Amino acid sequence: MKSSLQAMKVLYLHPASAFGGASKSLVELYRAFPENSVKATVVCPSGQAAEQFRIAGMEVVECAGLAQWDNTRFGHYRGKRWLVLMREWLLWIPTVLTLLRVARSGQYDLIHANEITLLPAAVLARKIMHLPLVVHVRSLQRMPGSGRITDWINRMLSTAQVVIAIDRTVARTLPAELNVEVIHNGIKVPENVERNAETDGVLHVAMVGGLLRMKGVYEFVEAARLCRDRGLSVRFLLAGENPRNLKGLMKWLVEWTDLAHDVRSDLEAYVARNDLGEFVELLGFVREVGALYRKIDLLCFPSHLDAAGRPVFEAAFYGVPSLVAADTPEPDTIVDGETGLCIPPRNPQAIADAVELLANRRDELRRMGQNARKLAMEHFDIERNAQKVLDLYRHQAGLQEQDSGNG
Repeated sequence: MKSSLQAMKVLYLHPASAFGGASKSLVELYRAFPENSVKATVVCPSGQAAEQFRIAGMEVVECAGLAQWDNTRFGHYRGKRWLVLMREWLLWIPTVLTLLRVARSGQYDLIHANEITLLPAAVLARKIMHLPLVVHVRSLQRMPGSGRITDWINRMLSTAQVVIAIDRTVARTLPAELNVEVIHNGIKVPENVERNAETDGVLHVAMVGGLLRMKGVYEFVEAARLCRDRGLSVRFLLAGENPRNLKGLMKWLVEWTDLAHDVRSDLEAYVARNDLGEFVELLGFVREVGALYRKIDLLCFPSHLDAAGRPVFEAAFYGVPSLVAADTPEPDTIVDGETGLCIPPRNPQAIADAVELLANRRDELRRMGQNARKLAMEHFDIERNAQKVLDLYRHQAGLQEQDSGNG
């Protein structure tokens, strides 16, 4: 007699149009679920992320945007950033209309908010549809007790049936009384991780992620200039989609208010101004990052978020160690001096110093790369982690295994 899992009908809410870490993690998660175990519908804005969701076989409901509230440690509202709420208030109209339309068009077993910034919209969806709510927390939050807004967010978060934190560093920023499950992101363990790094003596350093200021892209390129000035034989590769192509008055307005930047234009200008064409390459969106990881020596993750992100463990599967801007990382993501090096955030000098150190110690690169792969295998196997998420779904929706045998 065999048992099979009843297919779950999951409504995912995703906030961003660009294909970044959160959307990539959701695609990998869905693909790793056992066949016919989850039927996914994603509500999200039009863009590269929606396209990738469709390619993965997920049903997509596009909308003008979903209203968010950002209370992350980096993005919380202060100063001119309060102006962002004007956009979020306007997005409540398409948010409500889309959620009502989705509620009428199908039956679901639960709702999964793919980012905690969607919490207000997710709570509204739960009330409309009377379904269990799972909230994914992918970035460090403001610590409990840091203000009335944080208290309000945490009260809303407590109405979710389960909160998934992507690692222990994120989990420690959440209230202890919440039902928090640490389930790491992951990728399908590559069958071929043989590297074909360049043998020309040049140290190849890559950064992978959306072209956003908070990712540390400006520090990354400035570090390339410092390395060039020191006479190091290095090449910096920057892979990522430019989420905003701004021009004219709109460019001036959003940059003056510090709400957004046309980062690629800034980087291209910096590279040209400093004659870095031989040292920096802007690769744009890279669909097959595995090919990139196979040919680099070092991954740089200089994010302002004080945590190790998805590219760190992606590269680790290929035996590539990382530089991570993090003050107090937990050992489930990076071990300083063993799987990579931790450096101070927002510090191009520290990036250049670490690159110079490792450029002269290739044996250390290999040793840390081997350790990084062991750590990735332990925590970031997507099939194992996808099963944890599926078990969580089924428990929250109250579904049981169904007998599919004939006795």
